[in-house]
Amino acid sequence: MLTFEQKLAIFDSYPELERRNVSLGRVNYHFEGSRHEKKTVASHLHPNGNGFVYAGLLRGYETDGKGLVNIRDYSEAELRELITASIASLSMYIPEAPAPSKRNKKAAAAAGAETLWVNADGNMLSLRFEEDLWYLYAGLQLEMAFETIEEAEEYLAEEGFRPAGN
Repeated sequence: MLTFEQKLAIFDSYPELERRNVSLGRVNYHFEGSRHEKKTVASHLHPNGNGFVYAGLLRGYETDGKGLVNIRDYSEAELRELITASIASLSMYIPEAPAPSKRNKKAAAAAGAETLWVNADGNMLSLRFEEDLWYLYAGLQLEMAFETIEEAEEYLAEEGFRPAGN
């Protein structure tokens, strides 16, 4: 288990995070660049080793009702992976609408659907339907184009990406 000071040093190494001291010696870290109402990446880091990181937009993490993951027993590598993924998820706009079912993919395509995908390193890609093709973007940079959503999803899965928020 990392000490409180080690955890603080890890969070302090992210220049995009703002440290805020709260009651009882606890510390929060905020991400003002968030594209969501949620700005708190780390909540209630405590000298006893306890603390939480927001993963409400990520898949693959066991979260509480507020989307927080307890990081008490995380290693440095695990903690850095979670922090990076949390910041990346808050940096991207994720539509409020649920993901379309296979039956409704054509209707979603016609509406200009976009989905976000994340890998274990916290890298985010967006998949958008535009002009009869599915385009894969890394930020504003076009990475690839696909004729069908199934082809795009298969490629993303093979490359280690999964839908963000799951």
